[in-house]
Amino acid sequence: MLTDGAALNRWRLILGENAGQQLSLNDGRLMRMDRALEFLYGREAGQDVRERDPQGGHEASQLTVAQWLNEVRVLFPQETAEILQRHALDRYQLTELLTDREILEKMEPNQALLETVLSLKHMMKGPVLDAARRVVARVVAQLMEKMQNDVRRSALGKLDRTSRSSVRSLRNLDIQRTIRKNLAHYDRESRRLMLEQVYFNGRIKRYNPWRVILAVDESGSMLSSVIHSAVMAGIFAKLPMLDTRLVIFDTAVVDLSGYVDDPVEALMSIQLGGGTDIAGALRYCESLITAPHRTMVVLVSDLCEGNSRHNLFGVCHDILESGAKLIALTALDENAAPAYDRATAQALAGLGAHVGAMTPAKLADFMANVMRE
Repeated sequence: MLTDGAALNRWRLILGENAGQQLSLNDGRLMRMDRALEFLYGREAGQDVRERDPQGGHEASQLTVAQWLNEVRVLFPQETAEILQRHALDRYQLTELLTDREILEKMEPNQALLETVLSLKHMMKGPVLDAARRVVARVVAQLMEKMQNDVRRSALGKLDRTSRSSVRSLRNLDIQRTIRKNLAHYDRESRRLMLEQVYFNGRIKRYNPWRVILAVDESGSMLSSVIHSAVMAGIFAKLPMLDTRLVIFDTAVVDLSGYVDDPVEALMSIQLGGGTDIAGALRYCESLITAPHRTMVVLVSDLCEGNSRHNLFGVCHDILESGAKLIALTALDENAAPAYDRATAQALAGLGAHVGAMTPAKLADFMANVMRE
């Protein structure tokens, strides 16, 4: 239960400096919090608080963006700090947060920051771009770990035959895992690694793998799905039963299959915005189909076609007639709450495509079911 004093302090922070005469703040930490909030939300008056009182009489004007960011991280809970950072970027366009390497490196690496970095990376150069790449790598690693676990628990994970082998053969030796697991037994005096356990891989060959072609719409509204698609492509690339291709498109088509096992490079290659030519992208994907009955084309798009929908329906019909599976995902992320062209979705479903929104784990389950049929 809040005391009267605590409640008044909260109201003072909400109302801002204009309530200073009626509600004073005597606590140093609260005054710092007020200063940080005023630095950001004082812009609601239509004036950049950093430009006020050039003589230095106004405390808030003395804060730099870097100092403000540090104050926010120190003074507020993590969840609140992330909200303030997001407001600074989206609501008040403080893009210097992403054009200063020191500032960028201090920000909390999470998907919200990743989306902002990808949206603004065209503004970055040199050390700032290098720092942005490190942010992308850290968030991708977090997503990869979670999504890999989801895939392992899915039906697709149960189809994966990459379990460790008990066949003790030099050809099966997993040298990297063996070294990693035995590092605790390294003898510094003799400078030798003592092996307590040796690990072996299963003998895996790709017999008639399924080809999965991920065609991802890189328009801004699909950004979360683009991120999850790139990470999923990296996970799929490690599965022996899948031959994975990654295609990104707007009005042009870029084949990123060469980076399919490197989601960071794939994401740093995207150029958000522009129009949408879904038919053109699918026509290119059609050229990648070599064994139709063992191919899945996964279209990730809001289905807002920028060109003729007649052409779109034509290429979808051709893909389905070849015997390949066509999956149109209007969202591929943890929320799976899409905004999409419902008329186009209904038409594609009528042609025989599977249309829906999925989490990555659900996609893995769906693909496993298709492979079992």
